[in-house]
Amino acid sequence: MSTQYTLSLVVRVPDGQSPKLVKEPIPVPSPGPGQVLVKVSHVAQNPTDVQSFDGNAFGDGAVLGCDFVGEVVQVGPGATRLTKGDIVAALIWGGEIKGLGAYSEYCLADQRIAFKVPTSLSKEGASTVPLAAATAWLALFSPGCLNLDRAKAQGTSVLVWGGSTSVGLYSIQIASLYGFNVITTCSSHNAELVRSYGAKYVFDYKDEKVVEEIRKIAPEIYHAFDTVGNQGSSSTASRVFGDRQGNICTVRPGKANTEGVSEKIQVTDVLVWTAFLKEHRYGTFHWPASETDHELASELFEKLGPWLEEGTIKPNVTKALSGLDAVSGGFQEYRDGKISAYKIVYRI
Repeated sequence: MSTQYTLSLVVRVPDGQSPKLVKEPIPVPSPGPGQVLVKVSHVAQNPTDVQSFDGNAFGDGAVLGCDFVGEVVQVGPGATRLTKGDIVAALIWGGEIKGLGAYSEYCLADQRIAFKVPTSLSKEGASTVPLAAATAWLALFSPGCLNLDRAKAQGTSVLVWGGSTSVGLYSIQIASLYGFNVITTCSSHNAELVRSYGAKYVFDYKDEKVVEEIRKIAPEIYHAFDTVGNQGSSSTASRVFGDRQGNICTVRPGKANTEGVSEKIQVTDVLVWTAFLKEHRYGTFHWPASETDHELASELFEKLGPWLEEGTIKPNVTKALSGLDAVSGGFQEYRDGKISAYKIVYRI
């Protein structure tokens, strides 16, 4: 049987030069146990794509891209949740395995970390959901993160620092859905947007008195999720706890972005890839396989289709671009800081 090829956007690192994105054919991957092969129609851009490319995180031969939508064209052994012809949205750590990522005509999906796209939902919108929603879900409910008790949501406040980010918008919606009292920060021009997604209190993160104002309305707050993860965001957000103990979870692991956080405060980080039941290594970081996080993530992906169909959860606003040739420009749009309250999606 002859090898089939898929046109992919491959990271190439010429000797001593900066990484480049090159369109080239590579072999189509075969689905393993519990996996399906998807013919990709849409890919959503995430900050991790640009960061991984700029930092040459995975070296020559990597295919980036994590969020994708497409049609199931082949079903692997034991994959009973999905069938050939299903339109699915799924998550993959583009780059972790050489040649496997969403900036490609074909990609593999784990049946438990994917959902069938409701016919009422656009494919562009569906492609924005998997990574950001799973990140929000694990940050809020994983025992290794904020570990919020969904059964005791009433009267419990949670601060989402950076509410208009993609992860922030899903965090607001999920926490609100379970009845948590959601407080968030964003730029003033995004205030109405985050309110429409379920935030009860909204503050301008640029306001010098933002911490003081949050303390006034939630003096007993114990939980904060930093969806921004830049230098200073966690330390600023953590000041809402004052001299008390608290728990802050950040999207960016490592001490560099949590300097200035009080020693009284428990600092955790969320890695969405613990959704997959396998260990992960990234530079000096190591995450062992977590059955708890895998089961938690699988629960989310079972819920997402119905939630999206009912309108209980709304996808991000999108800006659609055509083809793999547009990716370099989309990456630059992120670097230039032009993206605000929308997500770039590529039609493949």
